[in-house]
Amino acid sequence: MKVLLDACVLYPTVMREILIGVATKGRYQPLWSERILEEWARAAARGGEADEMVARGEIAILNATWPNSSVQLNAWQSDRFWLPDANDIHVLAAAVVGNADAILTLNAKDFPSGVLREEGLDRLDPDGFLMDLWYGDPSAVSDVAERVRRKAKELSGKDWTIRKLLKKARLPRLGKALENMQT
Repeated sequence: MKVLLDACVLYPTVMREILIGVATKGRYQPLWSERILEEWARAAARGGEADEMVARGEIAILNATWPNSSVQLNAWQSDRFWLPDANDIHVLAAAVVGNADAILTLNAKDFPSGVLREEGLDRLDPDGFLMDLWYGDPSAVSDVAERVRRKAKELSGKDWTIRKLLKKARLPRLGKALENMQT
């Protein structure tokens, strides 16, 4: 399954680390465009120059690791599309050009299901998407989430439980499922 990742699921860090980690396990093929990655970098820049530089470094690593995931999009390829927010049309165009099966986003209202269906696309939310992947391969998803939890604990100095970390990362159902799996 090919899934185009919207900028809002690439930034924040925990969600991105889990999504990319699960892709690394072969559970799906991630896609993005240069503009989507630039939106991530600009969002990180709001935290300061150091945050932007970290994001740009991570983007370079992502592109090197996943060279076939970047959808090359020309401006004219967006011309035939419509969405409620014109600033999101490039996301839809990249999904179509990249032959994606779905767009993964937190912005449901900006990607109406009917419009996406006309293009043969589904709209997925990260929590539901990761839950579906967890149902299909619990160990792959739980291993990645635990690795991310350990890294978050190391970097923040906080003793995160999986449920609290994933709730903060807007993945509450996955956090609850993984917590229940541990007990």
